[in-house]
Amino acid sequence: MSEPSRAECRMCAAPPHAFIVPPDAPVLVTGATGFVGPAVVASLLRHGHRNIRTLARPSSALARFDAIVRSHPHGANVEVVRGNLLSPDDCTAATRDIAVIYHLAMKGDKSYPDAYMNTVVTTRNLLDACLRDGTLRRFVNVSSFAVYSNTGKTQRRLLDESSPVERQSHRRGEAYCFAKQKQDEIVAEYGRDHGVPYVIVRPGSVFGPGKHAITGRVGIDSFGIYLHLGGSNRIPFTYLDNCADAIVLAGLTAGVDGEVFNVVDDDLPTSRQFLRLYKRNVRPFPSIYVPHAISYTLCYLWEKYSAWSQGQLPPAFNRSRWHAEWKKTRYSNCKAKARLGWTPRVPMPEALDRYFQACRNRQHA
Repeated sequence: MSEPSRAECRMCAAPPHAFIVPPDAPVLVTGATGFVGPAVVASLLRHGHRNIRTLARPSSALARFDAIVRSHPHGANVEVVRGNLLSPDDCTAATRDIAVIYHLAMKGDKSYPDAYMNTVVTTRNLLDACLRDGTLRRFVNVSSFAVYSNTGKTQRRLLDESSPVERQSHRRGEAYCFAKQKQDEIVAEYGRDHGVPYVIVRPGSVFGPGKHAITGRVGIDSFGIYLHLGGSNRIPFTYLDNCADAIVLAGLTAGVDGEVFNVVDDDLPTSRQFLRLYKRNVRPFPSIYVPHAISYTLCYLWEKYSAWSQGQLPPAFNRSRWHAEWKKTRYSNCKAKARLGWTPRVPMPEALDRYFQACRNRQHA
């Protein structure tokens, strides 16, 4: 199943709430030149918002962002501010008079210090600027499924917003997981200690044109041949445009301050189904399926050898990562549907077709 049963999700039919700001209220999107950011700007334009400010690094390319802005009707003011979130002055300039902030900016650093600096410190700078300005109505922090430990859940195999997050993220060997967990913590801290109105959005595996690599939840190709690790697991996909709509609604919907929303689409394919479709529609390649019991054992042995060798072999594969990415799991989008009035606008079959077409186009470019 890609979703919980009706008995597990009685709130799915709840009506959406009113919006907290009008369409002409100024909103800020950080990371607007990344993968998801341009789609968030497009979704804001579709929702009628006409006063959008974006913050982009001086080195960021704007071609994709500019194409999205040009494709929508005139009348919207979309401003690009060049700056760096590590600069408090740039944060002050970006947040001036802003009502809603969509914080997507991140940098995929592999080292823990760099990931902390470019995720946690930058978020703190942005929150401090919001407090000085005093006009903020909602801060939307775009997090990730990576923060979930996927262990100790209250309901068997179901991962939802009540599931525990990783408390010892160093065991995963992933700077991204560590930084995102700390980012969520600092946003919640500013909400608790300073009254910052916030919502945390945790997308699953976002896919679509512009992101061509197969998610590691399906498998890995680190050893010269593709190892298929997902098997019959459902992959927590969310298509780019659907994810952007959920993020936008999290910033606009009244009555959800302090909430966490997971974002996954309907009709999730299994890892095996997805890999079969990818090979058929994009390119064939050899792969070997590794059963769950074997992959868990290999992760355990890798983890133990890494500890024994005192880090000579990096702990890239370990039991914490296995639980997070390859353990058999179901996913729920009921809360986002009930509280935000969100529903995936692009059905999964169409989303996969668009993704495969983009992958084929990239191959032939």
